[in-house]
Amino acid sequence: MIGSRVLGAMVMTLLLAGCNTIGPQAVGEAQKAPAYVDFALRHNIGEDGKREPMDTKETKAWRETDFSGKGKVYVKNGVVYLEQGNDLTGINWAGQLVRMDYEITLEAMRVAGDDFFCGLTFPYGPDPCSLIVGGWGGTCVGLSSLDYYDAYNNETARFMEFEKNRWYRIRLRVTKTNIQAWIDERKIVDVETKGRTIGIRWEMEPSKPLGIASWRTTAALRKVRLHAFTESEKMTE
Repeated sequence: MIGSRVLGAMVMTLLLAGCNTIGPQAVGEAQKAPAYVDFALRHNIGEDGKREPMDTKETKAWRETDFSGKGKVYVKNGVVYLEQGNDLTGINWAGQLVRMDYEITLEAMRVAGDDFFCGLTFPYGPDPCSLIVGGWGGTCVGLSSLDYYDAYNNETARFMEFEKNRWYRIRLRVTKTNIQAWIDERKIVDVETKGRTIGIRWEMEPSKPLGIASWRTTAALRKVRLHAFTESEKMTE
């Protein structure tokens, strides 16, 4: 018969062996890189992170956003599709980025579902913010968040009808004094940022610093462009 001390030592050895086997595997899974998305961003940011004159670079540095319950992400004919998830599906930019004095333009389409088909999370200096297009049941547009109030509950809230299977051109401009946005040719957001608290809803945290997501909706995205500009450069509205 094995003594209790010997038996205890054997059990402890087996437990430690199990931990040594499972530990590295668990760490490896936790550090698994997000899936690459074969989709380009056209931009004018050099390898040194500084602005260049022309939007001549097309870099494929998008990754699938690590949302719990995300849908499938795939690219077809230059269009990236975010399939309906439970709740969010999205992509994140992993390349060079500027955090002030820039514009982002893209075209977005709601393919299926009835909520936002473009949740564009972007940097405002060190802080994140999101432009929501078609949220809260399908019609709300605005910034989330300003002074801790989301797009449905702050002064940027606008309500628009969006057709399925129609492309909408979205344009966002970020400067030290303002955040502005347009849908097609209509200006929908123009906020002075001095003294404001800029932030995002907790659900969008994985989208930082730059990402595009949909909520329980299948979305299509194309022609994503980022143009960094200088303070002296005049941007047309």
